[in-house]
Amino acid sequence: MNLISKKLKSHNLQACKGFTLLETLLVIALVALIFVAGMPVYLSLMFRNDLAIGQNTTASLLRRAQLLSQGVDGDSGWGAKIQSGSITLFQGASYASRNTTRDEIHEIPSSINVAGAQEIVYAKFTGLPSATGTITFTASNNETSTVTINGKGTISY
Repeated sequence: MNLISKKLKSHNLQACKGFTLLETLLVIALVALIFVAGMPVYLSLMFRNDLAIGQNTTASLLRRAQLLSQGVDGDSGWGAKIQSGSITLFQGASYASRNTTRDEIHEIPSSINVAGAQEIVYAKFTGLPSATGTITFTASNNETSTVTINGKGTISY
């Protein structure tokens, strides 16, 4: 009887090795469910991050243009041209008549649409802006953020 019980034990141990098809399918279904449930949260965070990148890039370039104008770098004013997909920091009285060798182009995430003031030029010495207003950034999920420039050149967001 000892031999029979040893055979049964070794047979049961061999039968328990590995995963069944049902167990494998349950694990795959569980992973897929977690992925599908997490996707909206991930997309929302991604859009919020893109908005923050666009807003912070714009604010910092506007401040930099103002500082370069106040410092009379290159003996002229500086400005920023804001468009969907990029912001260009330029030297000159306008984007059309700028010194293209001094251009600095910075990207804005392509999922962001930009509306509002398109070109802001700061006056030499004073750093006062040529235009005031609000620049609005809108993400694909319709979340928005803004950068506001007042008559004294103060940038808030």
